[in-house]
Amino acid sequence: MITMCRRALIASLASAFACFAQVASAQTTKDLVGTWLLVSVTVDRAGMKSAPFGQNPKGVLMFDAGGRVSMVIARADLPNITGNTRAAGSSKEIRAIVRGSLAYFGTYSVSPAERAFVVHVEGGTFPNWVGTDQKRIFTVVGDELKYTDGERSGGAGTSLVVWQRAK
Repeated sequence: MITMCRRALIASLASAFACFAQVASAQTTKDLVGTWLLVSVTVDRAGMKSAPFGQNPKGVLMFDAGGRVSMVIARADLPNITGNTRAAGSSKEIRAIVRGSLAYFGTYSVSPAERAFVVHVEGGTFPNWVGTDQKRIFTVVGDELKYTDGERSGGAGTSLVVWQRAK
């Protein structure tokens, strides 16, 4: 009888610990709030990896405590526009800039159970996303934020985006 009680107690404690560990590891809005600087963007297309924004992309991602978000990513090697105004860009320059940058803003919410944040896009450089919800599976470990994006604006594949909390 005592052995049965011990087993039941141990099983209960193990179950409670597992439950605590799961809650403790859940990601929350509080984990995201702040300013993040881009480290890398890697795309996996059926095992083929690429860096669509180059090896040293630039970017900033900001989550505020009120539920607003904005993000800008750009290749470090975007071309200057020869005419020195956006309206004077050649089709080659404009094409390189459009393909080498992405920006959006809107509101966000976090689903700790899914380890996901969802951005409701209000505006951005990829108009097809405006009015849509973009879901990202994420983790925050220390000062590093990683998320995956399976609904890429650049087409097929899954992106892994890595950010470092700004100091």
